[in-house]
Amino acid sequence: MNANQIINMIMRIVMRKAISKSIDAGVNRATRGRKQPQRQQIDVDETPQNGPTQAEVRAARQARRAARQARENNRG
Repeated sequence: MNANQIINMIMRIVMRKAISKSIDAGVNRATRGRKQPQRQQIDVDETPQNGPTQAEVRAARQARRAARQARENNRG
């Protein structure tokens, strides 16, 4: 066995291991599930700190609906 054959044999082993590890890493990364964002849990008696209350949202919707109906009635 000459030096060229030994070098080729070692290079094949090294490359096979490197390619195998990279393929395994890629497959593991692709199959890893995406983490779901954790939802903020709010107690029943507690309201969210940042947003409007449910009553405020409902009042705003009713105001928009009334304005839209008024516009439609004025057209026709």
